[in-house]
Amino acid sequence: MSAHETGRFAAVPQDDVQAVTSATEVAEVVERMLHDLRAHPTAWENGTLERFLDSLARCLKAQPQLYANLGRQYPAAAEWRLFAEALIAASGYE
Repeated sequence: MSAHETGRFAAVPQDDVQAVTSATEVAEVVERMLHDLRAHPTAWENGTLERFLDSLARCLKAQPQLYANLGRQYPAAAEWRLFAEALIAASGYE
């Protein structure tokens, strides 16, 4: 990879993401991401935990504006607390 190339997003079909309606389905997306990272460890733009978490924080903060830019309504009923709890729990879960 040259100095001007960057990595890519996780290879998870957008249709799979759009169909997510439960914690189990979110977990399946995360498992697909993990599989992709293990199969292509140098392909991701944010392949280290530090870079991933930094990017995750920035993406979450930018989501309302992204939705607005796309002319879409930002979900008001998202259970963000559950996602936050899962992220923190995963830092120590065995």
